[in-house]
Amino acid sequence: MYPATPSGMPALSRFGIPLGLAGLGGGWSAARSSLGSPMWPEEILYGAASSLWLVLTAVYVFRGLRRRGAFRADLRHELAGPFASFIPLVGILLSSHYSQYLPPWGAWLCTAFIAALAIVAAQLLAHWVTGGVSMQSIHPGYLLPVVPGFFVASIGFSTVHAHSAAMAAFGIGAFFWLVIGTVVTVRLMTGGELPPAAKIGLSAYLAAPATANIAWMVSHPGPVGGVQLGLTGVLLIMALMQVMLLPEYRRLPFTQMFWVFTFPVAATSNYAIRWLATTDIPDREIYAWTVLGLATAFTLLIAARTALTAISPKSAAGKQVRSPLSSVGP
Repeated sequence: MYPATPSGMPALSRFGIPLGLAGLGGGWSAARSSLGSPMWPEEILYGAASSLWLVLTAVYVFRGLRRRGAFRADLRHELAGPFASFIPLVGILLSSHYSQYLPPWGAWLCTAFIAALAIVAAQLLAHWVTGGVSMQSIHPGYLLPVVPGFFVASIGFSTVHAHSAAMAAFGIGAFFWLVIGTVVTVRLMTGGELPPAAKIGLSAYLAAPATANIAWMVSHPGPVGGVQLGLTGVLLIMALMQVMLLPEYRRLPFTQMFWVFTFPVAATSNYAIRWLATTDIPDREIYAWTVLGLATAFTLLIAARTALTAISPKSAAGKQVRSPLSSVGP
């Protein structure tokens, strides 16, 4: 059973905001390389993500200092624990981007955040394999630290030109994609319905192949090979599954947890832009701009609903706030 009030869920889920903004910044960065887009959208997104991440980290650390063992308790929480990986994950994305302006400091920071992610992931794994969680409590968010997390680490290593380390990180992500992905899928197929707070984590099924595709492409520039095509096929079927899950998402009341959706969407658009640039599809630039525009509009919609909820929390509490996805689909 899940606790009624997850201890660290509100604090840790807020890091989904800078994660989504940084992910969308990566999409605009891909557009600058492939489509010649201006630099200012990605810099605004990365700047906003940096500011929010610094503020949220400071608040979270201050909270931890006031309550001894807060981070350990959050890390061991059956529902909220995996979201602790968002803190170093955002750091990897930001330091990878700014490494182009701050060599070699950016590379050192990127490596430090990857090390922090590895420590968090190792702590989570040690807790999981020693009976720290029950099968019923497992949800798709358990993929985030060890699958998309290490694929992002691979991207970070490639950005700072550490190819061997990038392949090692990719191998870790691929291993846990198979292992943890199997456990999570078995739980979902046999363990009954997820609680609403955990259903948003189903987007991790999209985040995994999206980040894997980007990681492989940036570490293997040049013609698209068999591995890339295979990963692209996995991404396509996972994207189709997300479309089929829209009725489930539309029934969820809007909360700040909806920011968790933005990173998988942004990462998918990032890869789509990169992949389209390698093809001879007619009007591929139109398709690329369409994908980026939809991802940007989705993130802006989530931001607008978040602001609306913050401005009028009483009215939001008095009635169910419908999901932004309620306007998507039939």
